[in-house]
Amino acid sequence: MKSHKKEPYPVFNELECKACERCILACRAGVLKMSEDINERGYHYAEYTGKGCTGCGDCYYTCPEPLAVEVHIPRRKRIKKQIKGDEEE
Repeated sequence: MKSHKKEPYPVFNELECKACERCILACRAGVLKMSEDINERGYHYAEYTGKGCTGCGDCYYTCPEPLAVEVHIPRRKRIKKQIKGDEEE
């Protein structure tokens, strides 16, 4: 997969994914899908389609497996979100 330095993106650990599809159902951007491949444990696993992630973290928060997914948010976007959040308070 290409480097997504400017946009947020999820990273899935294919060995930890149990194919429950909760992340796919939770993704409001609709940028996740089940892979056609099967992992070593016999499950299809979630994967990112490559573009459109908003960095909301819904996939991370709905996943029952603690190591199956993480969302990478570029530093610049994190800083902007923090500043915006501080202004709203």
